Amino acid sequence: MEADNAGGANDLKQLPAVYAAWRQSSLGRITDTLEQALILDLIGPPAGKHILDVGCGDGVLAVELARRGARVTGIDPSFDMIAAARERAAKQGKSVTFEIATAAALPFEAESFDAVTAVTVLCFIDDPGAGPKEMARVLRAGGRLIVGELGRWNVWAPLRRLRGWLGSSIWQHARFRTAAELRALASEAGLVEANVTGAIYYPPNSLAARLLAPIDRALGRLTTFGAAFLVLSAVKPLAQGEIDRSEN
Repeated sequence: MEADNAGGANDLKQLPAVYAAWRQSSLGRITDTLEQALILDLIGPPAGKHILDVGCGDGVLAVELARRGARVTGIDPSFDMIAAARERAAKQGKSVTFEIATAAALPFEAESFDAVTAVTVLCFIDDPGAGPKEMARVLRAGGRLIVGELGRWNVWAPLRRLRGWLGSSIWQHARFRTAAELRALASEAGLVEANVTGAIYYPPNSLAARLLAPIDRALGRLTTFGAAFLVLSAVKPLAQGEIDRSEN
């Protein structure tokens, strides 16, 4: 879900091409497959749900959710990424609504979605707390928020920081988080049942990815330390009246 081969002053304009090149590499294919599988597992069966994909990028997750029967809306602040996402959906014959918008100001009414996803979004915005609060606002009571973020304590993080120091506009201001920080963001947004699962325990090397990918999920069940990718799953609590009705 993140393009770790990005670098250079014009990164943001070139993101669709950068993401495409990442997915064509052996390391990118293995990494994206593991990350997306984890996210889809945590979302649960998407058929019939209205799902918002915040920071949808070029639409890979949004289109896959639509393929599985969800009604999907994807937003991204980049015109180029939205254009790429629309092209992907059209090529695969899937109906997905894509709009230009930011995580901190979602253009939707409260409680509009059954689930909200956001993958590698908070690490690139100035006010990370605003994003989860907005996502919680548009999430229906009982709905689930799934946030995939870049972990702090792993072998990928120093390389990403180095790219930032060398001038990559993508990585210059990126912030990497711990599982505890993600759970705190969920709590601040009023969400409950916050759990964090790790993924990508191998170094950014194709051979290592091929060798260690088969045990990556098992490692994620043991610890989040060393995970390059962290996924938060949290639930918007029911109001007291809704709790009373569900118990009767």
